[in-house]
Amino acid sequence: MPALAPVPAPDRHLVIEIPHLRATVTRAVVLAFETAVVPTLLFMLLLNVAGLVPAVLGVLGWSAFVIGLRRAMRRDVPHTLLLSTGMLVSRALVALVTSSAVVYVLQPVVGSVLMFLLFVGSAALGKPITARLARDFVHLPAELFAHRRVRRVFVNVALMWGGSRLLDAAMTLGFLQWSLDAGLLSRGVLSGLLTALTIAACAGHGWRALRRVPDVTLRLARRPTAAPEPAPA
Repeated sequence: MPALAPVPAPDRHLVIEIPHLRATVTRAVVLAFETAVVPTLLFMLLLNVAGLVPAVLGVLGWSAFVIGLRRAMRRDVPHTLLLSTGMLVSRALVALVTSSAVVYVLQPVVGSVLMFLLFVGSAALGKPITARLARDFVHLPAELFAHRRVRRVFVNVALMWGGSRLLDAAMTLGFLQWSLDAGLLSRGVLSGLLTALTIAACAGHGWRALRRVPDVTLRLARRPTAAPEPAPA
């Protein structure tokens, strides 16, 4: 008697829990003020009042103050803050070495162009980097990426981010045509607003698209995740 073929197991129903929105937005706003808004306004003020060197030293001092305050209050120092602070310090040091405030503004423009190439290039190759980045914020089961429609969502999000970074670079260069202060304002404030709008647009697109994927349920976390207790000194 021939052996019966095994009956295929039903597809697994995937449940994706989205982190608590209010807590996530609050952390993002605080991080934006710490690494973009305050340093830019401080640099602009000191540059006009005291000159380039005090402006650069002010930015470096602010960076040390932010991290030192978090340490003193025994609060967690996220890797994103360390990375952003490292980039901020690098910009300040290059501006100090070259004795040019314009260089301070132009460095992130180059970074935005490189990000555009990275996002769009990964989407064109069918391996969107957004699929990897998403795992840093939301726990996504590996089975989810087997869905063709899901991969298409990440491709679209990568294209949206790439377009946003190119627009960011063009916006800063356009404001620099008016004045250095306008370029600083664009970099420190308008770039942050553009990033926030891009995040909202990508999140909205992803939410709508993933809800239409079979066997996938999206669920918002009811409470913010408690921050880990600091290790004893």
